[in-house]
Amino acid sequence: MATIPSAFIIFLLGVVLAFIRRPKVVNDIKFGPSEMEIVKITGHSWKEGFIKGTIPQLPLSVLNSVIAVCKLSSDLFPGREFSATSVSVTVGLLNLVRCWFGAMPCCHGAGGLAGQYKFGGRSGGCVALLGAAKMMLGLVLGTSLVTILHQFPVGILGVLLLFAGIELAMTCKDMNSKQESFVMLICTAVSLVGSSAAVGFVCGMLVHVLLKLRTLCMP
Repeated sequence: MATIPSAFIIFLLGVVLAFIRRPKVVNDIKFGPSEMEIVKITGHSWKEGFIKGTIPQLPLSVLNSVIAVCKLSSDLFPGREFSATSVSVTVGLLNLVRCWFGAMPCCHGAGGLAGQYKFGGRSGGCVALLGAAKMMLGLVLGTSLVTILHQFPVGILGVLLLFAGIELAMTCKDMNSKQESFVMLICTAVSLVGSSAAVGFVCGMLVHVLLKLRTLCMP
C-alpha cells in the first residue's frame, strides 16, 4: 500500500461513492468510444473566440501554463529546466489540433504539476501512464465516463485541490525580499477581490515597476 499514490486511493474512493450516490448510473454505461467528427469553425466563431476567449485568457495562460510551469519545474527538478518558448509552442500546437474535434482548451498548468509532485508523480513515466490511462478510459467508456464523473463527490475533489494548492503556494518560500512578497500579495488580493486574474496581473506588474523605479531613484 505504501507504493500506491494516496491521490489514486482517494480517487477510487470517490468513484465508489459516485456509484453509491446514484446506483442507476450503472444502467447509463455504454461501452465503446464516442463518435468523432470534425468541427466546422466559421469566421464569426474565430472572431468571437478571439475576443471573448483568447484575450481574457491570455494573461492567465502565460502566467500559469508558461512562466509558472517553468519556474516550478526548475524548483522541483533542479537541472532539468526547459525554455518558456518550448512550453508555449507545445500548448499552442496542442490546442490548435484539439479545437477541430470540439475539445476544451487545455494547458500544462502549474497546479497540475504541483499536484502530481505532491502525490508522488515525479517522473516522465507518470505522465505517460496518465495519458495512456485516459486514452484507454475514453476508448472503453466514451461519453459514459462523463456520466460517472458527474456523480463524483465535490468534497473529495476539493481535498485533492487543497493539497495541490498548498504545494503550489509553498514555492513562494524562496522570495528573498519584502518587495517580492508585497507584489505577490497585491497580485493575489486584487485577483481574488476583482475575480479577474488579468486585473491582478496588471496591478502586480504596475506595483513591481513602481518599486523598481523607486529603487533606481534612491541615492
